[in-house]
This record gives sequence, structure tokens and C-alpha cells, in this order.
Amino acid sequence: MTEFNPSDHPHRRLNPLTNEYTLVSPHRIKRPWLGQVEPPLVSNLPQYDPACYLCPGNIRAGGHKNPDYQQIYVFENDFSAVLNGPLPIAPVAPHPLLATEPVGGGCDVLIFDRRHDLTLARISIDGLERIIEEWIRIYYRRGAEENIKYVQIFENKGSMMGCSNPHPHGQAWSLSAIPSYPAKELDNMKRYSLTDVPASNAPKNKDGKACLLCEYVHAELNSTGPDGRIVFKNEHWVAVVPWWAVWPFEMLLLPYQRHIPSIAELTEEEKTAFAQSISIVTKRYDNLFSSSFAYSMGIHQRPIPLSAVATGEDSFEEAHLHLHFSPPLLRSATVKKFMVGFDIMGEPQRDLTPEIAAARLRECSDIHYLDEQKII
Repeated sequence: MTEFNPSDHPHRRLNPLTNEYTLVSPHRIKRPWLGQVEPPLVSNLPQYDPACYLCPGNIRAGGHKNPDYQQIYVFENDFSAVLNGPLPIAPVAPHPLLATEPVGGGCDVLIFDRRHDLTLARISIDGLERIIEEWIRIYYRRGAEENIKYVQIFENKGSMMGCSNPHPHGQAWSLSAIPSYPAKELDNMKRYSLTDVPASNAPKNKDGKACLLCEYVHAELNSTGPDGRIVFKNEHWVAVVPWWAVWPFEMLLLPYQRHIPSIAELTEEEKTAFAQSISIVTKRYDNLFSSSFAYSMGIHQRPIPLSAVATGEDSFEEAHLHLHFSPPLLRSATVKKFMVGFDIMGEPQRDLTPEIAAARLRECSDIHYLDEQKII
């Protein structure tokens, strides 16, 4: 009988955060590609674009004028996906399978910098720290609002990820319900915290119970051999291509020294290390194919700040702060992974193993390729 080799043989990997599988088919990475090729993302943008509705002083698509902001600017989305105000009463369902749940809240846009040509990979550490502080302010402000149950902070970078404007910005959608994906993660993290997990040196949550992500990253940090999935770590944060990764160069970024439910609970040192980690992750992405690397990034954490949790309600102590980076690029700056066919009808499938993806990202420099060109 042939001995199993994860680098050669097809296999499935379980994602404990979602309790779903990913099919890994490493032998398919050699197949030729004659499919669609994307145009590379432009990285020679002007510092100011008079046609950009996010640049300082310009008129937005909704008719409002931006102030002449100098660093960061936050405004309520002119085309919010959810609306403020009292929720209407849910209509009577004509059938149990046709139920409607009204949802409300608010959507904020956070402009990262006044310069049109920057990305997170090109913003200074000080600038990234200001962004983190603004994320925390939005998390507190929106999380304290009546009926808000979850604050979802995210960024779409690149036109192939649906970003309609290249000006550096992210969003925060605050909803009266916990969205499906973080809700599923929270359910599985709670279930894990209630099981009899073998004792380990991994951090525990406030209730002294095991944390799924603390245990997972502890196992990754203690694994040996050349096939590890850790991309980099500093004193407080670690970036890893997860065992169950769906996207070719997917990464999780999370604190590992202690159990931290939300960004509101970071120390000043942890915030600085957080900014440094975001800088390194995004630089390595750009350096992988010497291009402005597309991705969707989202922060998953405690739904709302602990200070806003009503007495007697679930405080979600099992939540562990982490960032998902989901980039579509596969073979080059112009060939991406398509979620089609079996990915939609069966389960997600990948060719490049997480171990190979991590190795390639580890090889990338922490100096942005455009800065290296200047040095040369």
C-alpha cells in the first residue's frame, strides 16, 4: 500500500472554525492554464486624482463634499447596505421556508490616507497605528448603539475583488444581527471551549477554558520541519497560512501570546506590533508577484465591546481576535483562483498546498519591491 504524502496525494482538510472541508489536490498545480487572464493592478497612480470621489476636497458620488482631510477620514456610506432607525416588525411568513428578518444598522467608510496612490503596504507604521485606533473608535461607537449586535470591519483591495475605487479605504458594517460567517465561527469556538481538550501550554480565555485559535496557533508554532505554515511572527502577532486554507495564499493574522477577544483589548505594545504585522503581510503579498496584490481582509472578534454587552447576555469570551486575508491570485499577478464548479457545488478545492504557499510567502522580502527598485 502506498504511503500517504500530503504533497502528492489528494486529501481533505477540516476547518474547525466553520466545520467545513477543503479538498487539496496538489498534483493539479502542474496543469496548463489557457483560461482568463486579469490585467495587473496599476501601481503608478497619482497622489491626487480630481475624478476620485474619496480624495480630499472632492465631491462624492452621493453629492457630499469631502473636507480637506490630512490623514484619516470617516463618513457614513452614501449607499449603505443597512439603514439606521427602528426596525420594522417582521412580516408574517407565508410559509416557514419563506421567513423574513428585518435588519438595521449603519455602514462607515474609513479612508486610510489622503494620498490616492497608497495602500496598506505603502503606509507608514504610524499611519497604520492611526488606522487601528480608528477601527477601535468605530468598534466602540457603533457597538454601543442600540440594537447593534456585530461590527464587521473589512477592506476590499483591487478591482478583481470588487473594489470600485483604488483610493486606500476600508469599511465597517454594523448590523442588528451577527452575520453568518462570524456567527458560525463563534458557535464552533464556543463548542470547542466546552469540550475536554487535552492540557497544553496554549493561553486560555477569561473563564479558564480552551480557545480554539489559541490551541491551533500553539500547535503551528510548535510544529517542526521545513513544511510549516507560519509565514512570520513578532513578539505579539503571528501570520499563518491555515491548515484548511481555501484561497491560494490565504493568511490568518492573530495575537498568540494571550487570549484577546477584540481590538478594544489590545495594549499599546500589541497595537504597534499589530501595525507592523499588517505592514509585513501586505508587503509580502505585493512582493510575491511584484504587483499591487488584491485581497479581501476582514476582522473577526467579539461581536461588540464588552462594555456594551447587556447584563445577562452572552459576552462571547470564546472569541479570539483574528484577521482573514483572502487573496484570489494563484499563479501570477494576472491568473487568479476562480470559485466555480466543484467549489460551489461540492466544497472548496485548492491545488497549491498551504505549506508551499507559506514557503513562498516566507521567501518574500519585508522591503516593498518598489522601494527595492529605488535602492537599486
